[in-house]
Amino acid sequence: MSVLPKDHPKVQKEKIGVLILNLGTPDHYTYWPMRRYLSEFLSDKRVIDYSKWLWQPLLQGIILTSRPFRSGAAYKSIWNHDKGESPLKTNTRSITDKLQKQFGKKEVIFEWGMRYGNPSTEAGIQNLIDQGCRKILFFSLYPQYSAPTMATAYDKAFDALKKQTWQPSIRTSGPYHDDDAYITVLADSIVKHLKKTKAKPEVILTSFHGVPKRYLMQGDPYHCMCCKTSRLVREKMGWSEDQWINTFQSRFGPEEWLQPYTDKTIEKLAHDGVKRMAIVSPAFAVDCLETLEELAMEGRDEFLDNGGEEYTYIPCLNDAKSHIDYLASRIRYELSGWLS
Repeated sequence: MSVLPKDHPKVQKEKIGVLILNLGTPDHYTYWPMRRYLSEFLSDKRVIDYSKWLWQPLLQGIILTSRPFRSGAAYKSIWNHDKGESPLKTNTRSITDKLQKQFGKKEVIFEWGMRYGNPSTEAGIQNLIDQGCRKILFFSLYPQYSAPTMATAYDKAFDALKKQTWQPSIRTSGPYHDDDAYITVLADSIVKHLKKTKAKPEVILTSFHGVPKRYLMQGDPYHCMCCKTSRLVREKMGWSEDQWINTFQSRFGPEEWLQPYTDKTIEKLAHDGVKRMAIVSPAFAVDCLETLEELAMEGRDEFLDNGGEEYTYIPCLNDAKSHIDYLASRIRYELSGWLS
């Protein structure tokens, strides 16, 4: 008769885990936390695919000497000082907590993790396993698929699984860019926000985070998915094509990125005599630096400085009840066959 050692881990009742994954956030907006975060982010081959022998000396020696100061100042302008964290972290935690309340804790356990920074993806997986989860769904908060977002989030998760002696069963969620229920929630949020404006905008911009055009040529479907999301929302709202423009923001480096560029389009609209415009970013499930600082602040300044009069930033869905309800429904779909 075999006897297990006293320190042998007990086998718990099996549960299902859901790990909510997001891009990431620095721990603080000061230099060293920003440098650590940017170094991890910009060293990811899914994000910057240049040869490391050329890229790393440039990144570590030149870029990370000055960029943490500029990025830190931008983060400081949108920082959640009450909680001592970025809005992306606040919103991702809130979404996870609200989803847990919808499901209860009898069968499904929710955790969250970041591709870059803290809390880490590995810690989220370990927390789920420690709570008895033998089946885990990785659910990334990206409506559209792209290698530098959804793929790298799952890369990181599977890297963490390599350290597990007893790996759980795993599923990954896919994009939901054209799900009619998601399109409806997004369109309703835009309509609701526009009711607060003084007058109807002449133009709406849907601004998506950009990637190098080269990625599209290599087969990344992100551009097509973004365009489809934008078209479906426009059609749902009944706006004409000449009132609706799809753009791409946040380019980095010398090569061509997906066009048209958001900042150039905002400037051109103002120069062309457009006085009222609204902007929304359907690539982001939650508000973050790229929406709160780049669009809500810099975009407003560009429009007003060039002759525009009314600029409306429409927030991301964040932890709104309609968004939580949609995500819960989507997760139940992804868990089909696992849930009792």
